[in-house]
Amino acid sequence: MIRVARLGLRRGLIELRQSVTNASDLFGYLLPAVFLVIALVLMRDSTIPGTQAALGAHTLVGSVTMLVVISGFMSMMQYLSMDREDGTLLRAKATPDGMSGYLVGKVVLVAGVSLVSCLFALVPGLFLVDGLTFGAGRALTLLWLVPLAFLATMPLGAMLGSIFDNPRNAAMLMLPLIGLTAVSGIFYPITALAGWVQGVAQVFPIYWLGLGLRSVFLPDALTVAEIGGSWRHLQTFGVLAAWSVAGLALAPGFLRRMARRESGSAVAARRERAMTRISV
Repeated sequence: MIRVARLGLRRGLIELRQSVTNASDLFGYLLPAVFLVIALVLMRDSTIPGTQAALGAHTLVGSVTMLVVISGFMSMMQYLSMDREDGTLLRAKATPDGMSGYLVGKVVLVAGVSLVSCLFALVPGLFLVDGLTFGAGRALTLLWLVPLAFLATMPLGAMLGSIFDNPRNAAMLMLPLIGLTAVSGIFYPITALAGWVQGVAQVFPIYWLGLGLRSVFLPDALTVAEIGGSWRHLQTFGVLAAWSVAGLALAPGFLRRMARRESGSAVAARRERAMTRISV
């Protein structure tokens, strides 16, 4: 197990280094941050209606939440779909402990990419907006919140990626993910939404990740806009932990079934379909 973890870590770090030194990948990480910086500049003197809190601070935290969600769900799902299409998974399946090392590597890669994307947004944001708060206690919250956020989202992304053998079909799930994010209080107070919408949002980890990040970076006065008038750290930990346990319990079965279906003929058929799409 230690050997597999070490090999997976090495694989993930190599892929991460290749990604952050690739111009097109870096542009993809940087572009959302550029749009965010423009938005923060435009709302620099704006406040949340009815309060003296800076609107830019709330928007910055919401944007970071969105980046973590997209990385956890979509990046893992698309990496798996692409690796199925080009035969990478088949090669991993053919080597001893290859699938375990592959999955560890992908977790390292996705976590690293997510942190890079968040830093691109956070670093300029810290200089552009007022109203952000941070301290030792909040740093401790961040230490358990971020790992739980990855564990709550990455296994789900892996399960979805095991279902789709085409990265283009996997990308179609971006729309429902954005819809779920829109009703999860990331950019707009959830207490302003209908009660049943609030109930639905609280089932999923997106709402709780956003709530946790707001508790780390925003002043406590803003709890008036939260359900129950508090940051609800205990509930946040419990729900994210429950999603983590469920995902880690179910994901291996999905991935084993996916690996059993992989064969040279299946990879060749997908490549032929891809070439047909390109030539059309």
